[in-house]
Amino acid sequence: MATIIVKEQLEHGYLFQGKNYEGIPISFFWMQLPPDEGPKLHFHPYDEIFIILEGQAIFTVGESTVEVTAGNVLIGPANVPHKFRQTGSEILRIVTIHPSPKTIGTRVED
Repeated sequence: MATIIVKEQLEHGYLFQGKNYEGIPISFFWMQLPPDEGPKLHFHPYDEIFIILEGQAIFTVGESTVEVTAGNVLIGPANVPHKFRQTGSEILRIVTIHPSPKTIGTRVED
């Protein structure tokens, strides 16, 4: 049987963790960020996939800095520190996919 989850039922920042749904092996954040917001530098023990639905952002991935816009997909490699900041005047809508039943991250900066 299919399961329907309303985004407001997900944890902070609309976090879906597969471990809470019969051990689904994936997790994701479904975020809407205002201008100049974004996570601080951190890394994961797995690749992270970012799908930019609307808006734009500047990503730092390792030593590289890139700008992304709606329709782009960015892949952050495992164990490489990364962060992003919303740079547009409109809301940034982004989904970040974690190939793990639980999000696992280590902060590099506070």
